[in-house]
Amino acid sequence: MTDEKQPSGKPSIARLKTGSFERNFALARLGVGAGAKIAVHSLSNIFRGEVSKSEADRDFYSIQAKVLADELGQLKGSVMKAGQMLAMFGDYFMPHEAVEVLSQLQDDTPPVAWKQVAPQLRASVGAAALSELDIDETPMAAASLGQAHRARRKRDGLELVVKIQYPGVADAINSDIKTLSRLLYASRLTPKNIDLAPTFAEVREMLQGECDYVQEAAFTEDFAKRLAGDSRYVVPRVLREYSGARVLTTTYERGVSVSDASVKALSQKRRDALGMNFVELFLTEFFRWGLVQTDPHFGNYRVRLNEQGQDQLVLLDFGATRAFPRRFINDYAQIVFGALEQDQVCIRKGAEAIGLIGADFPPAAMQAFAAMCERIVEPFDPQRAPDALRTSAGNYRFSASDLPMRVSQIAARNALTLSFRLPPREVVFLHRRLGGVYIALATLAAELNLRKPLDAALADAAAQQK
Repeated sequence: MTDEKQPSGKPSIARLKTGSFERNFALARLGVGAGAKIAVHSLSNIFRGEVSKSEADRDFYSIQAKVLADELGQLKGSVMKAGQMLAMFGDYFMPHEAVEVLSQLQDDTPPVAWKQVAPQLRASVGAAALSELDIDETPMAAASLGQAHRARRKRDGLELVVKIQYPGVADAINSDIKTLSRLLYASRLTPKNIDLAPTFAEVREMLQGECDYVQEAAFTEDFAKRLAGDSRYVVPRVLREYSGARVLTTTYERGVSVSDASVKALSQKRRDALGMNFVELFLTEFFRWGLVQTDPHFGNYRVRLNEQGQDQLVLLDFGATRAFPRRFINDYAQIVFGALEQDQVCIRKGAEAIGLIGADFPPAAMQAFAAMCERIVEPFDPQRAPDALRTSAGNYRFSASDLPMRVSQIAARNALTLSFRLPPREVVFLHRRLGGVYIALATLAAELNLRKPLDAALADAAAQQK
């Protein structure tokens, strides 16, 4: 962990609802309230014109999602994290207003009182090991599954971060997912004609992985080993003697947010170098290693400034790390290569292989899909970008890009959502991280030509295929 602001002004939660009956009752009560509101909303819509009806629907979805988000924030644990994860899939089947609210779950969550998490810490680490540490009882950061506390080892002053999982989180996953699925249907935030059972099964698997701090410690150590010879990146060191199944302790690594004023004030050259570090890390993780940290939240990527030398990226929180099969990487690489070369046959072959489209995908939809793929890779081939997005040196201006809007327009104009199936989970996670890379580059106002690093990564992936 790094230099973080204290959790926002929300008061700490004095007592967690950890029992299954208590948590289910809270969600059931919310569901009953949602059902009553739906009835009133539907009745009111009978008397509205089409324009006002559409506006009322948008307002209704926003209100429903806000109520849901507030309750999930109080429950903490897997049910709140599930709400965040559903926002990743939500663009494919939920109203935009609902996705927008659920996406904010991770941004503003109250901490839990020390007396609630201290027993978890003692049970996981043991009294003898804890006696070697001075721990700040006020958390430096609070999230859905746990919270982080600054600490210092007494014998040598080593600065640490202790991440403690909230009590009962892992045990409540199955019950929470089942209840949340019912609640979403009751809230009318999901369509009746889509089977979301596979999506909820995936969310359950993701949650179980993120609650496994032993696995996260292993991923952290793996990334540290892989990047040990690259001075551009810093990975915290895991201290196993102060870690356990529900507690993870690492060295404290200083740094500031990518959006910090000190980063924005850097020269164009230094911001471009940081941007290239983001891109090359992503390309290496996916195409070369097949091991990707899929959570792009800015809190997981910090910047360590160094006036005398190279600015560094501090990499944090490897709980959302996923391994990608080599076959998927090769098929996805085929889509990317086809998009770069404007080869529709190549795009289709790769998209069918990963299950993004079916063999019966309509020709008109295929043309639109190919156009969308070719537009998505625009930052990796600035020559095809609009003039306003290219510098005189031929680099891509990320801060000026309206690429997401133009891609959405292609999809909407050609009704692509009517032809698509729910995407494979690998695509969802990969694009989640890629979207985070784009946002980081826009925040840095980077100006880059990324074709060479992408070509190199594609070549390395092809070499591993042989």
